[in-house]
Amino acid sequence: MDAAGSEVANECAQYAGQYQNGFITTRGGNLSCSRIIHLITNNQVKSQVSKVLHECEQRMYKSVAFPAIGTGQAGQSSAKVADEMLDAIVEFARQRSVQHLQTIKIVIFQANMLTDFYESMKKREDSDFYESMKKREDSDSSTTESWLSMLKSFFWGKKQSSEKKKFMILEKKVNLVTFQICGESQEKVDATESWIKDLILKEQFENTISHEAIESFDETQIAILEDLQRGKQVTIELLNKLSPPQIKISGISRDVCSVSLEVQEMVQQIRSTEEEQSKAELLYNLVEWRYPGSNDSFVAFNKLTNMKLEHAKMAKKLYLKVKINKKDYKVDLNTLKATDDQGKTINLQRVTKDEGK
Repeated sequence: MDAAGSEVANECAQYAGQYQNGFITTRGGNLSCSRIIHLITNNQVKSQVSKVLHECEQRMYKSVAFPAIGTGQAGQSSAKVADEMLDAIVEFARQRSVQHLQTIKIVIFQANMLTDFYESMKKREDSDFYESMKKREDSDSSTTESWLSMLKSFFWGKKQSSEKKKFMILEKKVNLVTFQICGESQEKVDATESWIKDLILKEQFENTISHEAIESFDETQIAILEDLQRGKQVTIELLNKLSPPQIKISGISRDVCSVSLEVQEMVQQIRSTEEEQSKAELLYNLVEWRYPGSNDSFVAFNKLTNMKLEHAKMAKKLYLKVKINKKDYKVDLNTLKATDDQGKTINLQRVTKDEGK
C-alpha cells in the first residue's frame, strides 16, 4: 500500500464496507498497473483466485499478477497455497470462453517457496487431469493448441507468431517387393498368398510415442531420426500437427523396439531441458546475477548460468566455474569476485528483485 501511494489508500477508505465478492478494485496509483484488486482476507485461496480471474476476464484485462496469497500474516503453508492457486488457474484455463486474459503471473519473493510452486506445476503435468484434457482435445479437431500449452502460455505469455516452428518432414524411399505366385489352382495360389502375408505380419510391429516435447524437435533431432531410418528396418512418421504430437515407428519388431527406446530418450532429454529452463525462468524473477559490461554497465548472465550461481550460493559452496564472454572464470561466491585463467579479477553483482522492478 505504501508503494501504491495515498491515492489508492483514499480509494480503499472510500470503498470500505462496499465490497462485493470478497474484493474491491482501485486504480493502480504509483504502481505500474492499471488496476489493483484488494482481497478481503480469508482462508479460501482457490475461491479468491477464481473470482479474481473471472473478474479480469469480464473486464477484458490482458494480464494479472498475484502474490502468494495467504503465506504472509495468514500463515498458510506455501505448498497448500501453491496447490489451491494452481487448481483455480487450471480450472479457469479449461474454460473455452476465455478470450481476453492472456498472462497470469504469481510473484514469489521468498526463494524457499519457489520449489513448492514449481513442484505443484510439475505434478499437474504428469497427472490424469492432463490426460483427460488431451482426450477432450483429440475429440475436437478445431483445437489448435493443447491445454497444457495453453496453461503454460498463461504463465509465460503467448509466443509471437515469428517464433512458430516450421513443421519438420521425414522422407524415406521405400523399396517395394513384388511376389509373383504361380500354382496348380487358384485355391493354392490364394493359400500361398495368405501364408506369405502371415510371415510378413509376424515380423511387423508398430509403436506410437506421444508427447508435448516432440513439438520442440528441431533439425538435430530430425537428422537423428533420419539416421535411424537408414540404419534400421523401420519407417518413422512424424505427426507434428496432432496434439500432442506423435512419432509412429513401424517395421521389424526388434528394430521398432530399439528405435522406440532411442526416441523416448530424445523426448526425455528435451523434457529435462525444458524443465531446467522453467526453473531458471522462475528463479530469474527473484534474483539476477550480473557481470561487468562496457561503459561501467553490468550485463545479466543467461538464465541457466544465473540459476547455477544462485543454487551454488544457496548450497553454501565456495566456488563455481562459469563462462563470461567465452572465457573461463572461477567465481568466489562469498566475495562475488570472478577470476580468469590469467589471474584477472572482475566484480559480479547479485541483485534481488523486488515488486517495484
